[in-house]
Amino acid sequence: MSVNANVDVNVNGTEIRLRALLLRGLAGESAAYQQFLQDLSGRLRAFLRGRLAGLPDEVEDLVQETLLAVHNQRHTYDAAQPLTAWVYAIARYKMIDMLRRRAKRDALHDPLDDELAVFTASDQDAGDARRDIAGLLDQLSDGQRLPIIYTKLEGRSVAEAAQLTGMSESAVKVAVHRGLKKLALLIRNAS
Repeated sequence: MSVNANVDVNVNGTEIRLRALLLRGLAGESAAYQQFLQDLSGRLRAFLRGRLAGLPDEVEDLVQETLLAVHNQRHTYDAAQPLTAWVYAIARYKMIDMLRRRAKRDALHDPLDDELAVFTASDQDAGDARRDIAGLLDQLSDGQRLPIIYTKLEGRSVAEAAQLTGMSESAVKVAVHRGLKKLALLIRNAS
Protein backbone atom coordinates (compact mmCIF):
# COMPACT_ATOMS: atom_id res chain seq x y z
CA MET A 1 0.00 0.00 0.00
CA SER A 2 1.43 3.40 -0.97
CA VAL A 3 1.87 6.36 1.37
CA ASN A 4 -0.98 8.21 -0.37
CA ALA A 5 -3.25 5.20 0.08
CA ASN A 6 -2.42 5.16 3.80
CA VAL A 7 -3.23 8.85 4.06
CA ASP A 8 -6.54 8.32 2.23
CA VAL A 9 -7.46 5.44 4.54
CA ASN A 10 -6.62 7.52 7.63
CA VAL A 11 -8.55 10.54 6.37
CA ASN A 12 -11.54 8.45 5.32
CA GLY A 13 -11.37 6.49 8.59
CA THR A 14 -11.38 9.70 10.60
CA GLU A 15 -14.26 11.08 8.55
CA ILE A 16 -16.31 7.92 9.00
CA ARG A 17 -15.55 7.70 12.75
CA LEU A 18 -16.34 11.36 13.50
CA ARG A 19 -19.50 11.25 11.38
CA ALA A 20 -20.72 8.10 13.13
CA LEU A 21 -20.07 9.62 16.56
CA LEU A 22 -21.91 12.83 15.64
CA LEU A 23 -24.90 10.96 14.22
CA ARG A 24 -25.09 8.76 17.32
CA GLY A 25 -24.84 11.90 19.45
CA LEU A 26 -27.62 13.56 17.48
CA ALA A 27 -29.69 10.44 18.09
CA GLY A 28 -29.33 10.97 21.84
CA GLU A 29 -26.17 9.08 22.82
CA SER A 30 -24.44 11.61 25.05
CA ALA A 31 -21.29 9.49 25.44
CA ALA A 32 -20.88 9.32 21.65
CA TYR A 33 -21.39 13.08 21.39
CA GLN A 34 -18.80 13.73 24.12
CA GLN A 35 -16.34 11.46 22.30
CA PHE A 36 -17.10 13.30 19.04
CA LEU A 37 -16.31 16.68 20.64
CA GLN A 38 -13.14 15.34 22.24
CA ASP A 39 -11.85 13.77 19.01
CA LEU A 40 -12.87 16.81 17.00
CA SER A 41 -11.07 19.20 19.34
CA GLY A 42 -7.77 17.41 18.64
CA ARG A 43 -8.34 17.58 14.89
CA LEU A 44 -9.28 21.27 15.09
CA ARG A 45 -6.25 22.08 17.22
CA ALA A 46 -3.94 20.53 14.62
CA PHE A 47 -5.82 22.22 11.76
CA LEU A 48 -5.60 25.67 13.37
CA ARG A 49 -2.01 25.31 14.60
CA GLY A 50 -0.97 24.69 11.02
CA ARG A 51 -2.59 27.92 9.90
CA LEU A 52 -1.77 30.12 12.88
CA ALA A 53 1.86 29.22 13.55
CA GLY A 54 2.61 32.89 14.31
CA LEU A 55 -0.34 33.19 16.73
CA PRO A 56 -0.21 30.11 18.98
CA ASP A 57 -2.09 31.87 21.80
CA GLU A 58 -5.16 32.20 19.58
CA VAL A 59 -5.44 28.50 18.70
CA GLU A 60 -7.17 27.29 21.87
CA ASP A 61 -9.70 30.14 21.80
CA LEU A 62 -10.51 29.32 18.18
CA VAL A 63 -10.86 25.62 18.97
CA GLN A 64 -13.41 26.47 21.67
CA GLU A 65 -15.25 28.97 19.45
CA THR A 66 -15.41 26.41 16.64
CA LEU A 67 -16.63 23.63 18.94
CA LEU A 68 -19.33 25.96 20.25
CA ALA A 69 -20.37 26.89 16.71
CA VAL A 70 -20.45 23.21 15.69
CA HIS A 71 -22.57 22.44 18.74
CA ASN A 72 -24.95 25.34 18.07
CA GLN A 73 -25.24 24.51 14.37
CA ARG A 74 -25.24 20.70 14.63
CA HIS A 75 -28.86 20.59 13.49
CA THR A 76 -27.79 22.11 10.14
CA TYR A 77 -25.32 19.34 9.32
CA ASP A 78 -26.37 17.43 6.20
CA ALA A 79 -25.44 13.77 6.76
CA ALA A 80 -25.03 13.33 3.00
CA GLN A 81 -22.09 15.77 3.03
CA PRO A 82 -18.56 15.25 4.40
CA LEU A 83 -18.47 16.19 8.07
CA THR A 84 -14.86 17.37 8.16
CA ALA A 85 -15.42 19.79 5.26
CA TRP A 86 -18.38 21.29 7.16
CA VAL A 87 -16.39 21.56 10.40
CA TYR A 88 -13.27 22.98 8.75
CA ALA A 89 -15.39 25.58 6.95
CA ILE A 90 -16.74 26.70 10.32
CA ALA A 91 -13.18 26.78 11.71
CA ARG A 92 -11.96 28.85 8.74
CA TYR A 93 -14.72 31.41 9.22
CA LYS A 94 -13.93 31.64 12.94
CA MET A 95 -10.25 32.11 12.10
CA ILE A 96 -11.04 34.84 9.56
CA ASP A 97 -13.28 36.60 12.10
CA MET A 98 -10.48 36.47 14.67
CA LEU A 99 -7.94 37.86 12.19
CA ARG A 100 -10.31 40.69 11.28
CA ARG A 101 -10.85 41.54 14.96
CA ARG A 102 -7.07 41.56 15.52
CA ALA A 103 -6.53 43.81 12.51
CA LYS A 104 -9.13 46.30 13.76
CA ARG A 105 -7.73 46.20 17.29
CA ASP A 106 -4.16 46.66 16.06
CA ALA A 107 -5.24 49.57 13.86
CA LEU A 108 -6.68 51.34 16.90
CA HIS A 109 -3.28 51.26 18.60
CA ASP A 110 -1.28 52.81 15.77
CA PRO A 111 0.46 55.91 17.13
CA LEU A 112 -0.22 59.27 15.52
CA ASP A 113 2.88 61.26 14.77
CA ASP A 114 2.44 64.86 13.64
CA GLU A 115 6.16 65.20 12.89
CA LEU A 116 5.82 62.87 9.92
CA ALA A 117 3.08 64.87 8.18
CA VAL A 118 5.27 65.02 5.05
CA PHE A 119 4.62 61.33 4.45
CA THR A 120 0.91 61.27 5.21
CA ALA A 121 -0.26 62.07 1.69
CA SER A 122 1.15 58.86 0.22
CA ASP A 123 0.18 56.84 3.31
CA GLN A 124 -3.31 58.30 3.17
CA ASP A 125 -3.61 57.45 -0.53
CA ALA A 126 -2.49 53.86 0.16
CA GLY A 127 -4.93 53.64 3.08
CA ASP A 128 -7.74 54.97 0.90
CA ALA A 129 -6.89 52.41 -1.76
CA ARG A 130 -6.94 49.59 0.84
CA ARG A 131 -10.33 50.76 2.10
CA ASP A 132 -11.64 50.99 -1.47
CA ILE A 133 -10.43 47.47 -2.27
CA ALA A 134 -11.86 46.15 1.00
CA GLY A 135 -15.20 47.79 0.21
CA LEU A 136 -15.24 46.27 -3.26
CA LEU A 137 -14.23 42.84 -1.96
CA ASP A 138 -17.05 42.99 0.60
CA GLN A 139 -19.50 43.13 -2.30
CA LEU A 140 -18.34 39.69 -3.49
CA SER A 141 -19.58 36.39 -2.11
CA ASP A 142 -17.22 34.48 0.22
CA GLY A 143 -16.75 31.97 -2.58
CA GLN A 144 -15.13 34.66 -4.73
CA ARG A 145 -13.70 37.02 -2.10
CA LEU A 146 -11.68 34.47 -0.11
CA PRO A 147 -9.87 32.92 -3.11
CA ILE A 148 -8.94 36.42 -4.34
CA ILE A 149 -7.67 37.44 -0.91
CA TYR A 150 -5.66 34.24 -0.49
CA THR A 151 -4.12 34.15 -3.98
CA LYS A 152 -3.91 37.76 -5.11
CA LEU A 153 -3.50 39.73 -1.88
CA GLU A 154 -1.74 37.26 0.41
CA GLY A 155 0.25 35.58 -2.39
CA ARG A 156 -0.75 32.03 -1.47
CA SER A 157 -0.77 29.25 -4.04
CA VAL A 158 -3.96 27.97 -5.60
CA ALA A 159 -3.44 24.71 -3.67
CA GLU A 160 -3.23 26.59 -0.35
CA ALA A 161 -6.32 28.64 -1.21
CA ALA A 162 -8.17 25.44 -2.09
CA GLN A 163 -7.24 23.92 1.25
CA LEU A 164 -8.26 27.03 3.19
CA THR A 165 -11.60 27.41 1.41
CA GLY A 166 -12.49 23.73 1.06
CA MET A 167 -12.82 24.24 -2.70
CA SER A 168 -11.08 22.30 -5.45
CA GLU A 169 -8.11 23.96 -7.13
CA SER A 170 -10.05 24.39 -10.36
CA ALA A 171 -12.97 25.93 -8.42
CA VAL A 172 -10.53 28.39 -6.81
CA LYS A 173 -9.20 29.40 -10.25
CA VAL A 174 -12.74 29.89 -11.58
CA ALA A 175 -13.76 31.85 -8.47
CA VAL A 176 -10.73 34.15 -8.80
CA HIS A 177 -11.40 34.72 -12.50
CA ARG A 178 -15.11 35.45 -11.99
CA GLY A 179 -14.43 37.55 -8.88
CA LEU A 180 -11.88 39.70 -10.70
CA LYS A 181 -14.33 40.21 -13.57
CA LYS A 182 -16.99 41.29 -11.08
CA LEU A 183 -14.52 43.64 -9.34
CA ALA A 184 -13.66 45.22 -12.72
CA LEU A 185 -17.36 45.75 -13.38
CA LEU A 186 -17.87 47.28 -9.92
CA ILE A 187 -14.94 49.65 -10.49
CA ARG A 188 -16.29 50.68 -13.92
CA ASN A 189 -19.74 51.33 -12.42
CA ALA A 190 -18.25 53.40 -9.60
CA SER A 191 -16.40 55.71 -12.02
